Amino acid sequence: MLLIAVGAILRFAVTDSISGINLATVGLILLIVGIAGLIISLFYATMWNRGRDTVVTRDRYVDPPPRY
Repeated sequence: MLLIAVGAILRFAVTDSISGINLATVGLILLIVGIAGLIISLFYATMWNRGRDTVVTRDRYVDPPPRY
C-alpha cells in the first residue's frame, strides 16, 4: 500500500523535476509494482486460507472417559 501511495503522489501531485529523472515515470513504476504486490499478496492469502474451511464430521458417538 505504501508503494501505491508514494507512486500516486509522484505521478499525479508532484510538479517539480530532477535532472535526468522523470518523477511521473518513477511514480508510474511504483504504482505498477505496488498494485502487482497487492494482487500477489491477496492471491497467497486466499490460497493459505483455503484449507481452513473444512468441516469434520464424526462417524460414531464416542463415550467420554469415566469420572472417579
